[in-house]
Amino acid sequence: MKIAILGRKTDTANYERFVSEMSAVPLTTLSLGELSGCDALILPGGGDITPAFFGENNTASKNIDTELDILQFQALDYALKHSMPVLGICKGMQVINVALGGTVTQHLPTAEHHQYKNGDQYHTAEALPGSCLHDLYGARATINSAHHQGIGKLGENLRVIQWCPLDGCVEAVMHRTLPVLGLQWHPERLDPERTSLSPEPLSALFSSWILNRPDARLQPSP
Repeated sequence: MKIAILGRKTDTANYERFVSEMSAVPLTTLSLGELSGCDALILPGGGDITPAFFGENNTASKNIDTELDILQFQALDYALKHSMPVLGICKGMQVINVALGGTVTQHLPTAEHHQYKNGDQYHTAEALPGSCLHDLYGARATINSAHHQGIGKLGENLRVIQWCPLDGCVEAVMHRTLPVLGLQWHPERLDPERTSLSPEPLSALFSSWILNRPDARLQPSP
């Protein structure tokens, strides 16, 4: 399996390790032409989306990279048209939401609370019964979040499958018909001192989507 990570090489080491531990080949790229040789797409975390893309002025967004935003939207469009499995993490989840007509809350009031190492907050999340995250991790799990933004209006054909009971922040969304999952939290850098959550069940689920993709072009592992 070869999995594309649509991001800048300087910012994706954790995601490359996450993919490698999935027994897949990571390809960090900014080239849309390379997607056709890949079996899945990861949209990684990063700065904030340019607010103009969801119809707002900039009131609290920072670390904006409009060029990268455009490439990530284009990569997601390609993946959706080709039924390619997609995992969006942190900003990546927000890219999925905005691409499908949703909006972003430009600053969460609770963003500065309970900071731990790596800037992550560790807190409880609740999962929707019957959802993939409920099946993988149960009704309640301790997750790690770092972004100061969150989902505002939900995008078309998405459903919320995990949320924070403390402030209602959306922690995960799933497309209703396609293998597209967005997480506000970071499975690629879970701290075992803060949570018993493991990335392995999620990795196995994502791998199963790739293997069951009807037109999969699986790449040999190294």
